This record gives sequence, C-alpha cells and structure tokens, in this order.
Amino acid sequence: MIIIIALFCFLLMIGRLAQLGLSSTIDGINLKSLASKRTTKTEVLTAKRGTIYSANKDVLAQNVSSYKLIAYLSEKRTDNKEKPQHVVDKEKTAKELAPILEMEEADVLKYLSKENVYQTEFGSHGKGLTELTKNKIEALNLPGLDFIESYQRYYPKGDFMSYTLGYAKNKITTEEGVEKDNIVGEMGLELYYDKILKGEDGYVTYQKDLKGYKIADSNEVRKDAVEGKDIYLTIDSNVQFFVEQALHDASEEASFDWFTMVIADAKTGKILAMSTSPSFDPNKRNMTRYLDQTISAPYEPGSTMKTFTYMAAMENGVYDGNETFYSGVYKTEDGTEIGDWNRNGWGTINFDRGYALSSNTGIINMINRHMNSAMLRQYFRKLGFGSKTGISLPNEEGGRLGFKYETEVYNAGFGQGITTTPMQNIQALTPLTNDGMLLKPYLVEKIMDPKTGEVIFEGKRKEIERVASTETVEKIKALMDETVNGQGNTGAGYKMEGYGLIGKTGTAQIANENGGGYMSGESDIISSFSGVYPKEDPKVIIYTSVKRPQGGNQKVIWNAVKGLVVNLSKYYGYEPEEEKGEELIEYYLPSFINKKVEDVKQKLTTKKITNQVVIGNGNKVIKQFPEKSTKVTNKDKIFIITNDNDLKVPDVVGYSSKEASALLKLLGIKIKTEGKGYVTSQSIAKDTAITEGMEITLTLSPKFTEG
Repeated sequence: MIIIIALFCFLLMIGRLAQLGLSSTIDGINLKSLASKRTTKTEVLTAKRGTIYSANKDVLAQNVSSYKLIAYLSEKRTDNKEKPQHVVDKEKTAKELAPILEMEEADVLKYLSKENVYQTEFGSHGKGLTELTKNKIEALNLPGLDFIESYQRYYPKGDFMSYTLGYAKNKITTEEGVEKDNIVGEMGLELYYDKILKGEDGYVTYQKDLKGYKIADSNEVRKDAVEGKDIYLTIDSNVQFFVEQALHDASEEASFDWFTMVIADAKTGKILAMSTSPSFDPNKRNMTRYLDQTISAPYEPGSTMKTFTYMAAMENGVYDGNETFYSGVYKTEDGTEIGDWNRNGWGTINFDRGYALSSNTGIINMINRHMNSAMLRQYFRKLGFGSKTGISLPNEEGGRLGFKYETEVYNAGFGQGITTTPMQNIQALTPLTNDGMLLKPYLVEKIMDPKTGEVIFEGKRKEIERVASTETVEKIKALMDETVNGQGNTGAGYKMEGYGLIGKTGTAQIANENGGGYMSGESDIISSFSGVYPKEDPKVIIYTSVKRPQGGNQKVIWNAVKGLVVNLSKYYGYEPEEEKGEELIEYYLPSFINKKVEDVKQKLTTKKITNQVVIGNGNKVIKQFPEKSTKVTNKDKIFIITNDNDLKVPDVVGYSSKEASALLKLLGIKIKTEGKGYVTSQSIAKDTAITEGMEITLTLSPKFTEG
C-alpha cells in the first residue's frame, strides 16, 4: 500500500509538471504575462498637452510641472549612515515642513510617525506643489524627502473667459496594467478639443533586474510621445479684458442672476470676447453653474427680436414705415389683451416710430396685416434661430421656435414664447455689417503643431447666405440709430454723444417655472441689448443680456455697455475729440411784454440764449415764460407768446413735464397728464386751432426706458 500510494503521488507530480509546462494559463493567471512583468518594465512617455493662446499670443491654458512630496521612513533605505536616505529627525522635519505645506506641525508628525511603512505622503497638502514650493523644501536639506513630478493644467489669467476655456484636470487611468496620469478636458474648449490638445502618449519597455533597474545593454522597445497641438483663438485679450471689467463693475453696482456679453468682429464673425458673470477660476473650479450661458442655456430674448421681425417684413416686401397703427393695447380674436410696455400707448404712430419706441402692438399690427407664421418662422430660421451655430464649443443648444396659433405668432414677433442664445443673436446681426450676408461666428484662429510649426487648421470668414438687401440693411441701421440717439426712445439710456453706437433694446418677461404664464416681480425680467459700433464702418457687434437685475433697474446694463464702448473707442482709435464744455451764462429776465418780437429775440441771442420758442406770427410779445426777474441760463427754454389772433396748439413731444405745462398754461390750455417724465404723445395734434376751454392729455414716460 505504501508503494502504491507513493507511486500515485509521483504520478500526480508528473501530471502537474506536464500541466505547468504545456499550459499558458494556470489558475486564471497568464504565466507568460506574469513572467514578462517580473522581468520587464513599461514606462509611459506622457505627451505634453497643447497650449491655448489668445489672438495676441497671450497664454490662456498651459501645462506646468506639479510635484507630490513623499517621505521615506524605512531605515533599510539607508546604506551609508553618513548620508541618510530616510527621515532621521521626525520632530525637526515636521517643524520645518509645516509652514511651507500650510499644515499644523502635529499633523505633519502624524504622517511621519506611521509604523511599518516604507514611505508616506502628506495628503492634499503634499500634492500639486509648485516649483517654488519644491525649491523651498529642498533648501531645508532634510534627509528622506523626495518628489514625484507630474503635470497639471494651469490658467495664468485665472477668472478670465472661464466658461469658454473650460478646464482640464488630472485623472489616473489604467491601460493593459500600466497606470497613466492623464490630463483630461472636462468643459469648454478643453473638452471640445481634448483629443487634439492631449496628443498621444508613448512608452518604453525594457528588461529589469531584481531591484527594478534597467539591465545594461539590454534591448528596449520605444514609442515616442506625440505632443498635443497648440490652439490660437480669435479672442482679443484686450477686448476680453474690457468685457470682464464691464461685468465686474456691473456685479459691484447691482445684484443679478447672470450677466452675459459677447463681442464679434463686424466684418468676419470672429468672436473677440465672450464671458458670463458670475464666473469661476479654472485653477480652483469654484463654479456655481456648469452650463455656458452664451451657448447652452436658451432663454426668451424679448424685443431685440423685433429687429428680425422688421427685417422679415422688409425682405418680403410688405413693410411701409409710414403706415400707422393705434398703440397701447391690442385685443386678439380670442379676447387676449397684449399691451405695449407703456400700456397707455402713444396714440396713433407709424411703424418706424413703433420700432424706436419698441411697440409690441406695432409688431402685432404688422404681422396681422401683412405676414403669417410661416413667413416669420422661415426668416427666423434663415438667420439661424432654432438651430446651433456650430461654434466650436461643447453643449451648444439650438433654442426653440415653437409658434403656431395667433397669440403665439404675435409673441414670437417681439421675442416671447421662443428661445435663443446670445451666440445665435450675434450670428443674426452679422448681415447688418456685411451688406446682408449672414456670417458664421468662429472662435479658433488656427491649430498648429508646436514642433514643426505646421498649421493643421485655419479659421476663416465663412459666408452662409445673403439674407437681406442693401436697402433693408440701411433701413434697419437707421431705425437702430433713431432708437439709441433719437429723442425719448427706448434706447436713450445707451446714447453716447459722438460715439456712433446704434442698437435695439429688449426686456423679456421670465416664464413661470412652476406653472403657466410669466413671473410678475419687478426684478423678473431679462434685459438685453444688441448693437453695432460704430455706425459708420462698424468694427464690432455687441450682444449682452442680464437676468433679474436688482429691482428691475436697467441702468446696470446701460452702464456696462457704455463703459465697454468707451474702452473700445480708445483701443481702436475711434475716441471722439473732447468737446469744450459750453460756457454757462446766467441772466435775469427783464419784462418783454409789449416789446417787439424781433427785438426780444435779438436781445436773448446776444446773451447766448438761443433756445427761444415763439408761438404765433404776431409782432409783439403778450406773454412770456419765465416771468421777469427770473434767473435763467443759456441752456433754458424761453417761451414767447405773440399777439397773434390765430394761435395753434404747439408740438410738445420731447418736452419735460414742467416745460410742457408752462407753455400750455400760457396758451390757456387745460392739462391732464398720464405718467411721469417727458412727453411722448399729446391727445390734440399740433397746429390745431386753440379754442376756449380746450383740454389736452399728455402722456409722459421716463427719459430712459426700455421695451
């Protein structure tokens, strides 16, 4: 039995030996691979990630060396006690490291006091160290400390066009058993161009000895890394700075949910600047929202869409600027009332005036009389609304053009019930600066191989199609000019003497997320401005919007745009010459009663008081305002009523409430006012004969308003 059992065991050993010799896998382990790993070593040759530059060649995103601090604790590491290779004095090491790592001395000592470990790290405080910090630690000459070098993404300008750049961060991945510390794009340009920026890692495989070192003169297999490509943007660092400054100043002036601004080159479609506030620092990734407001979060744009509704009417040959309508409130067939921002209206006005006053009822009458939903939708789509622009950024949205029924079509005409993005608005404005040609906006100037200098991609002006005639373009620009630079219009808050800024305002209600309809709080608006600067030979297109400005106060967006334009004018050399301030002259009025009109006018002129309003064709003065002995200046209006028996109602539109009241009272006309501010309409037309007991209603509005 003993011999038989021994023989059986011997046969089992022979069988196991045969299995080990003939099989490639034993117990789920690939023996060849295991042997290879024990005798060979593969090291990753990490590709350098490409750098992102502005058009001015300023570095916006780059790789920098990053270090992780380790401390060797095992005495086995030291062969020569005269030159220790491990931490000898833990208390001293902890004391000197603590202030550099910004840690408590006791916490550093805890890491250094670990037992039965070969080495230790120092948590988050010991990672991501800069070259400067590394040099400080090395200067301590403490034994047992070492560094592991890696790379991380760094953004030299910090909080600067952050949503556009996005960010990339380090991620550990394992491929075929080999660990890689990769920098991976997660947002913005870093994500969109991740494959182009990161390049291709290489490797080197070689024979190693028992201690892991390469065996001398042994063969190695090497594949060199291919560096990532460099990207040059169309972003002008100076213009971007002006935008960042405008948004920062706005945040200091008032609170808001968000504020976004995009600037494009008027002739090419290059994006010169784009930013959203609140923003974040890509080095810290301290963001409060993830989506880029300029492309990824469509919203109802409001009255800036009126520009494109007017263009649609013009291009379809149905626009007559002198055609009139009654403003204020429009009642649809189903009984829905849609009003102007000034629900009292301005009486009967024409469509040209309706644009400057941002009249919703003007849009409704235009659509009802001459257009339909298909006509409007087709033109909006031609301008690019309802689809992505194709800008080279991730997560772009196309917005929504869902309108069908009567009220929906009317609302769409003035920018409610549809959604758009700032980038779509920029694209739709390009025909106004390119004789009707729609351009595709673009963000990347070129992509270049940093080693060879070869340009592998070059961004260029791209024409999509002609969407407007020269006549339409010139007419719209004239309307935009009147809106900003005319008397008492909705864009008056943007008026800048001598700068040539033109544009269209927008104030959209915010849809109620918890039910139908719109929110009604005074701050529940999105205020926007689409503009061209300067009017003659335009340089830039501007689109900006702010959600829920504090108290609904729109001065925050006026000030941001005007501050931006001042900086742009200096940068491009368009700054208007400083005008000498007009000398202020004070004068006590004498009595002009029974004096000849021509003599009075001449006397006032010699005092440089040229703002004289003479009513009637008589030759003598019978009434005056202000009265005698009143101190006036050369900037004041002087009203003179003559001995004319056929006096007519004057035109007081544009007058202040005080000026209009004074003049009409002199004429014996009773006054009724609605609203406050400046006269925007009067119930009795100018040149109507004045009759006894006549009463006139004046509609007043603040000087600076938006619709």
